Parts: sequence; C-alpha cells; structure tokens
Amino acid sequence: MELKNKAIQNISIPDIIRAAGLTVVLVLIGCQQEGPAQKAGQKLDRTIENAGEKIESITEHTGKEISEARKSIAEKAEASAQYISDSVITSNVKTAIVSDPLLKASDIKVTTVNGTVQLSGMVESQQIIDRASEVVSRQKDVKLLQNNLTVKAVLPK
Repeated sequence: MELKNKAIQNISIPDIIRAAGLTVVLVLIGCQQEGPAQKAGQKLDRTIENAGEKIESITEHTGKEISEARKSIAEKAEASAQYISDSVITSNVKTAIVSDPLLKASDIKVTTVNGTVQLSGMVESQQIIDRASEVVSRQKDVKLLQNNLTVKAVLPK
C-alpha cells in the first residue's frame, strides 16, 4: 500500500491535466464526424451503383427493343416471301392457262393469296371451267383452288 501511495504522490497536476486532455482528444477522435475522404468515397460508391443500375435498365430496354425489331423483321420477311410466292404462283398459273389450247382464248382472271388461287371471269363452256381447274391443280405450290368461273349466257336469236 505504501508503494501505491508513493506512486500517487509522484503524479503531478500537469500529468493529470495531460492525461485528461489525452482522454478528451481520444474521445473526440472516436466521435469525430466522417472525414472528407470518407464522404467522397461514399458518394463515389453511390454514383457507381446508380450508374450500374442505369446501365442495367438501358441494357434490358435495348434488349427488348432488339427482340421486338427481330420479330417485326421476321414477320415482314415472311409476309414478303408469301407475297413473292403468291406472285410466282399467279404467274405460273397464267402461263399454264395461256399455254393450254382450250384456255388461251378465254378471259380468265387469276389472283393468289397465301397459296389459294382464285379464278374468275366468264367463259364459253363448262368444259373450259373443268379444264381450268385441271390445269391450275397441276401447278406447283397451289394449296387450294377457288374456281369462280361462270359460263356466259347464250341469248336466243
């Protein structure tokens, strides 16, 4: 106990003041607000996070637009291909009609939609209507025939 009392007696007032000051400094350092570097780092982190979210959003939106554009292009290409195919069928049918000796003098109109050929007009006989059906049925890529040809009415003299 005597040693303890001697140690306490050897501590001077300036030493106590210094210890108290050091304690206050350490407490203040522990409670100190964020420094400028820490604030800047946090702001940079938020900015990077926001930029990442925006990039992700733009990428997702762009991906949807690209997907929609591909779909639209595919649909238009399909429609164009069908139109070309229908035009080729119509051309082939007309060529076959003109090439047939029984049909070449007839006024037969030909239209094609999605592979369905429609014949229309007025002809001289049922034989021509039957022959037109036969000629068209043999043409490549004809899916269906709608023969709307009619026989001209013969007026009595």
